[in-house]
Amino acid sequence: MAATEVRPYVVGIDIGGTNTVFGIVDAKGNVLASNSIKTQRHQELDKYVDELYAELSKLIADNCGIDKIKGIGVGAPNANFYTGNIEHAANLPWKGVIPFAKIISEKFGVPCALTNDANAAAVGEMTYGAARGMKDFIMITLGTGVGSGVVCNGSLVYGHDGFAGELGHVIVRRENGRQCGCGSCGCLETYTSATGVARTAREFLEKRASEDSLLRKIPADQITSKDVFDAAVQGDVIAKDIFAFTGQVLGEAFADFIKFSSPEAIVLFGGLAKSGDLLMKPLVETMNNNLMPIFKNKVKVLFSEMKDADAAVLGASALAWEAK
Repeated sequence: MAATEVRPYVVGIDIGGTNTVFGIVDAKGNVLASNSIKTQRHQELDKYVDELYAELSKLIADNCGIDKIKGIGVGAPNANFYTGNIEHAANLPWKGVIPFAKIISEKFGVPCALTNDANAAAVGEMTYGAARGMKDFIMITLGTGVGSGVVCNGSLVYGHDGFAGELGHVIVRRENGRQCGCGSCGCLETYTSATGVARTAREFLEKRASEDSLLRKIPADQITSKDVFDAAVQGDVIAKDIFAFTGQVLGEAFADFIKFSSPEAIVLFGGLAKSGDLLMKPLVETMNNNLMPIFKNKVKVLFSEMKDADAAVLGASALAWEAK
């Protein structure tokens, strides 16, 4: 291939606990094509990589050819940008330290960069979404857990070891905090993730046993954050109070985050972000009530502009433009 020829596309790979999604993306953030495989299908890493290589190679061959691919970006749990390794990821079938970027780069013959999934979302938002043009912002992903990516002066904050920015595990309740999967108690994630909202619902229903609620029609252990949202939209008082409580906890935490990095914006992504004003109003009010005057009413709280269907691939692919 001539040196003057342009490689106009990159590949994004998002490795989730259930599915691995991958796609081909152009510089404007258009996803040309995408596909997925089951992450848990192979307990042996080699077999997983072989299936990923086979399916992704077919997608590339059918759409543009490998000579048009500039690089590959990967978002994964416990992924270390510095080393290119996935390190001791609890929800993946392969244990220990895996040199994943090196494996993928050698397999496809193109550069590969890797980071954790929340950092990938932040890079995606900065490249294609609501944070375009921003040099200082925080990305918060509200899903099964709470992930985060912190961008300062136009660069992701990785810390000395590649694992900085675990804001979901900042402790927000020191007394009688909820047990978290990380081993600590009172983490933000236990209150403001989708599972945290369901947990709050069960607590509120028990404490307010004399009050009617649409949520009482659902077995307590089967309530989801979507059920809480649906009930709140119908005017259910307990459901609306659950969102108010969740927004308050997030707002308190965001006020603390603002004090250490003074971001232009905090961008929300994930299923819970779709709750709109039910979450946003108590969040912003609480956040500003807990800020010093120099920060008050200066930080925007925005919803992600990346489409759910493409976000994982876009976030990972944004890394690939800088892959070396």
